[in-house]
Amino acid sequence: MSRENIRNFCIIAHIDHGKSTLADRLLEMTGTVQKRDMKAQLLDKMDLEREKGITIKLAPVRMGYDYCVSRIAVSDFPEGSHGILNTASLPASNHPCTSSKHSSHLCGGYQLNLIDTPGHVDFSYEVSRSLEACEGAILVVDASQGIQAQTLANVYLAMGADLKIIPVLNKIDLPAADVPKVTKEVISLLGCDESEILHISAKTGEGVDKVLEAVVERIDPPKELDSTQTRALIFDSYYDDYRGVILYVRVIDGTIKKNEQIKMCATDATGLALEVGHLSPVMQPDAKLEAGEIGYIVTNLRTTRDAKVGDTVTLASASGTKPLPGYKDVKPFVYAGFFPESNEYYQDLKDAIEKLSLSDSALQYDLENSPVLGFGVRIGFLGLLHMDIVRERLEREYDLELIVTNPSTDYQVKLMNGENIEIKSAADLPDVSKVAEIAEPWIKGEIVVPKDYVGAVIQLISNKRGVQKNISFVDEQLALISFDAPLANLLTDFYDLLKSATSGYGSFNYELDNYRVESLVRLDFYVGGEIVNALSIMVHRSEAESLGREIVAKLKEVIPRQNFQVALQAAIGGRFIAREDVKAYRKDVTAKLYGGDVSRRKKLLAKQKKGKARAKRFGNIDIPAEAFTVLLKRD
Repeated sequence: MSRENIRNFCIIAHIDHGKSTLADRLLEMTGTVQKRDMKAQLLDKMDLEREKGITIKLAPVRMGYDYCVSRIAVSDFPEGSHGILNTASLPASNHPCTSSKHSSHLCGGYQLNLIDTPGHVDFSYEVSRSLEACEGAILVVDASQGIQAQTLANVYLAMGADLKIIPVLNKIDLPAADVPKVTKEVISLLGCDESEILHISAKTGEGVDKVLEAVVERIDPPKELDSTQTRALIFDSYYDDYRGVILYVRVIDGTIKKNEQIKMCATDATGLALEVGHLSPVMQPDAKLEAGEIGYIVTNLRTTRDAKVGDTVTLASASGTKPLPGYKDVKPFVYAGFFPESNEYYQDLKDAIEKLSLSDSALQYDLENSPVLGFGVRIGFLGLLHMDIVRERLEREYDLELIVTNPSTDYQVKLMNGENIEIKSAADLPDVSKVAEIAEPWIKGEIVVPKDYVGAVIQLISNKRGVQKNISFVDEQLALISFDAPLANLLTDFYDLLKSATSGYGSFNYELDNYRVESLVRLDFYVGGEIVNALSIMVHRSEAESLGREIVAKLKEVIPRQNFQVALQAAIGGRFIAREDVKAYRKDVTAKLYGGDVSRRKKLLAKQKKGKARAKRFGNIDIPAEAFTVLLKRD
């Protein structure tokens, strides 16, 4: 197909604003999927996506669309019109294509390539690569909720990629929809005219036909940058057990044919294009993929680490091909220990994570051993949602019972001898006498909230050691608060506290900034006099005492009572800063006595005391799984 008749676009929005529902309607209206085959969230393949109502993995799809629009001389239209006429309903005799009046027209069959992107901040790099594969973006805003933090983040990404943005107000049929208010917010954000904003209901299909027209009319066709080279951008990849690694690509320059030798520019991996084609939404093989098209390549590669998101695909025979800009190696920054409930399942856990990592290049793991929990794996994630998804997949798909430790981030440690090391767990911190300084990651955050809650949000940021930088207003009611904060303080309950402080109206987006040297200490926890490394955390010195008291109080709630008293202690180095005691069960050994001398009673109590002391010395304390996630436990 001619590049002039190709439109590449994606749908961007905050979570739950209706991206996937709009995609369903577009598939229906273009006849890509028959109504009898339709189901809600058709492009969301995973059960987790359907249950949570969010898009986790992006999905491309090609649609065919017959459309005819003519641009006739402006003088032939009423004053104030844009000179665009939909000719679909005109009789042949009046069709502008047969008239000499029109200056240019869009007529014929169009190839619409849609990429349905995730909305969560954890997957913002995938979203940025998807935007690079497109010329336009449909910005979906919920008419009942308005502009949210992730909406802003995605708009900035789209503007950075120089995309044409089509603003769409969704859910206009809801009783809570406030179309005039949200329209003002969108105009303030984009600086567009009110006439450019489309009003739709993706659920009922109202106004969705206008979206298709806008895609054809407003979005530019793709351009070939350099016809002398063959280059394609990988915007997603996954591992298929039977076919190997499958790449989702946008061909920028040249042509990639079936059975050609291909090469990845960043990893230098070479492979064979066993099959090329497009998705509609199932795989449809083609003879080749040409410049401007979006499709898939089935390769003989064995892991996605050879073909990472953002990499450039070229022909193995081509030398000196310049990679496409924007590639970066995505590094996880949230780490947690995964342990099987019983050590006999350790090999099953290890095998399951190896299989998952084949299709998720961002998933990194190291083996670790804990004296309390036994053998396990420490896994790196892109964020808490990514961690939650991996945990649920391990439990569902591989039937594993897991113990997950408190999530933490990585730290850069400079030793006294000048050596720099990176630690991913507090248990890995060297002896304090050898440490010169410790740097922790900070983030740049944005919170969008109604102006009435600004004070509460600033107080929350301050409580998390954050620094409020700037307050601006999207409109007269909606405030945008920019701030810096240490990532470790936002990993556990920050999002829940934000929703509580703002009555559910606040939304949050962030990106990693840099590492800053802070006064950090390792906070250890002792159960019955024994240190439990899996509970150790890195914390700022000013927060250590209060956090230590809070955590031992939570541990007291979850650790069961024994036949002897159990001491729960928090310590920095060799100094204990907090303590709670789990009281022993009291068995009344004197109940059988009904009289006699008091010395008999004392003798029995002394005997019980000796037994309790012996049990305390040799007894094992059962630490339940929930003790290792006390930081996630809300009061």
